[in-house]
Amino acid sequence: MTGTDDAPLVRLDQVSVTLNDTPVVDRVSLEVRRNDIVTIIGPNGAGKTTLIKAVLGIQPVTDGHIHKPRGLLTGYVPQHLHLQPTLPLSVRRFLALTGASENDCQAALARTGIRHLFRQSVHHLSGGEMQRLLLARALVRKPDLLVLDEPAQGVDINGQAALYELIREVRDELACGVIMISHDLHLVMAATDRVICLNQHICCSGYPADISQDPAFVETFGRPVAESLAVYHHHHNHSHDLHGDVVDHDHNEHCDHHVPS
Repeated sequence: MTGTDDAPLVRLDQVSVTLNDTPVVDRVSLEVRRNDIVTIIGPNGAGKTTLIKAVLGIQPVTDGHIHKPRGLLTGYVPQHLHLQPTLPLSVRRFLALTGASENDCQAALARTGIRHLFRQSVHHLSGGEMQRLLLARALVRKPDLLVLDEPAQGVDINGQAALYELIREVRDELACGVIMISHDLHLVMAATDRVICLNQHICCSGYPADISQDPAFVETFGRPVAESLAVYHHHHNHSHDLHGDVVDHDHNEHCDHHVPS
């Protein structure tokens, strides 16, 4: 990728998208740099998926501009991936469709904790395993920008926490930028650096600790949600397995949690 390390990986200037004469995204401006995790939240129909499809170049914009450096490598985890159930498809073959070498495919699976599933059928994977497979596929090319649309969808609560933790670790290792859509408000507040509340336009944005106090957030999600939302801090020296259970590496682990009472 060309450009300087401190330049934005992607910058949106007053981007709008209109579909069937209906405004879906309205004058959105934002930027994502290396090492950023930016999470987009908002109600159903707020334009979140349309916005990231515009970032990916899948959805044309009606107005405004999207700036990306030449040679930017992007990894994408879609919200839904429909696979024909009668089509024989192994994890190995699924990843080979990316054009990556078998060694790179195995390394991506190992990083997401599912290398043992290399020869398994994709149709036999659990929800958590499938999400990790989609993440592995996105990581094969070692992207500069990782785009995730509801990456923990269909995963239980412990698995969600483990998956968000993995995303942060991958961000640190690759020094990539991350744009993520999520509706898991409590968990995502621990996994992100910046939150953008979208309802066609950007209602509010800021640090996770501050966003729930913003009047626009309260108006969008309601006072009960805003009052119940607490920032979840999790600092530890243990890790989680595929199911979100703790793997204890030593006897001196330290955890600091702050959760809703």
